[in-house]
Amino acid sequence: MHERASGILVHPSCFPSRGGIGDLGPAAYDFLDFLSASKQTLWQILPLGPAGYGNSPYSCTSAFAGNPLLISLERLAEHGWIDKDQLQSLPSGSGPVDFGRLDREKIPLLQQAAANFLGNANATDRERFEKFCWLNGWWLEDYVLFETLRRHFDAHSWNEWPRELAERNPEALEKARRDFADELAQSRAIQFAFYEQWRALHQDCKRRGIEIIGDVAIFVSYDSADVWAHPDLFRLKSDLSPEVIAGVPPDYFSKTGQRWGNPLYRWDVLRQQGYEWWMQRMRWALQTCDMVRIDHFRGFESYWEIPADEETAINGRWIKGPGEEFFQVLRDTCGDLPLIAEDLGLITEEVVALRERIGVPGMRVIQFGFGDKGAHMYLPHKYVENTVAYTGTHDNDTSVGWWNNSSRPEEREAAIAYFGDAPDGMHWAMIRAAETSVARLCIIQLQDVLGLDSDCRMNIPSHPEGNWTWRYKPEQLTRELAQKLAAITEIADRASSNTAEQSHGKTGEYFSA
Repeated sequence: MHERASGILVHPSCFPSRGGIGDLGPAAYDFLDFLSASKQTLWQILPLGPAGYGNSPYSCTSAFAGNPLLISLERLAEHGWIDKDQLQSLPSGSGPVDFGRLDREKIPLLQQAAANFLGNANATDRERFEKFCWLNGWWLEDYVLFETLRRHFDAHSWNEWPRELAERNPEALEKARRDFADELAQSRAIQFAFYEQWRALHQDCKRRGIEIIGDVAIFVSYDSADVWAHPDLFRLKSDLSPEVIAGVPPDYFSKTGQRWGNPLYRWDVLRQQGYEWWMQRMRWALQTCDMVRIDHFRGFESYWEIPADEETAINGRWIKGPGEEFFQVLRDTCGDLPLIAEDLGLITEEVVALRERIGVPGMRVIQFGFGDKGAHMYLPHKYVENTVAYTGTHDNDTSVGWWNNSSRPEEREAAIAYFGDAPDGMHWAMIRAAETSVARLCIIQLQDVLGLDSDCRMNIPSHPEGNWTWRYKPEQLTRELAQKLAAITEIADRASSNTAEQSHGKTGEYFSA
């Protein structure tokens, strides 16, 4: 069982990297310096995959591929993939992410860098690349063909492609591989670059005694290589469109619920196959990270099934998920389960019982604790040890924003009664409460450490536009701030003196046997 520890939640896209979006280059290592200086031993991220609809990391075009936009062009230039002079046009500030500009400017540079690498790589680098392709072909080949065809068909959903490609006719696929051979090779090289940079960053975390908490969304995007390559695992109609889709009923975030649109699994088929696709997914996640947060954990107990033709999530129904059997197969496959269950929202006794039986911690978000008495389970005096305490998550307002804008008067009164006057800000009162709670793990949004307002929140659920764009400024990570957080972490007995490698993940050659 994990010792007491704390960390920070921030996605790599939020780093103040050069190029218009945070990446895996110098700014990422500067952030690790801040983590170390502030005595943090956990770094929580969002899913790393290539973002699809709405630029959301929870709507990826692959459950296995890395997001090319997170590749550091500066690092590629250092390794000879591209000339440094070609990077001069890229923005150097740390303003909000402009995804349209990235598509126009960064993606072509990545493609050119990949072409340069393929044409000029030395023998050692080429051998590493070929080994990467060989070890990862089980997901890589479907992904690079999917992405290439998706680009060729102007980002139309795969079920709108010519029928022989949508249905994966072997002859049509082979012809596409011949026709687009150069583009496929470039896409492989881009994935190689991503995982070379991610592994280097992961190894640096290990040297510092920092564990990375990854994020696996229970559902995958319909317009993804996963659904295209494995249609038999999903509830699809004869025309390959979704029959039923995922979401949640009306809740704290939305009066009409959330209609996510992800296709639902054929759990009966997965079970017959020993959940092999899921086992590959989880093995991959536990190699690329050290712990994994399971987004929408409750869906393994019961999930909300919405007919695909419904416009909202209101008219759905609860369907039983695979339950404990799934996690037993996962334990048999992967050993210990260094997981965190995202168990927020409408949680039943059955969901709690499943989480407790498999022995993984749930989440408690302090912001949720100041409503009626039934919400007090989110306040620190109600926590148990096997819990992860949060001030807020990527779906919440920042703590300052909650206090200034989102909270109701009665919630603010309750917070004052709970915390007192909070002379250095309610966000610091919430951080101290989370850190000093009995919860074994504690994760603080970086925005809360920085004391930022609502304009810096990461995501507003059910609002598809304008999310995922926030980035911090390099000067915001000050020595004084690190010292303040370190002092809290030490008095809360969360500061580890062990800086040796201590994490579960393996940072050798990423692959799934």
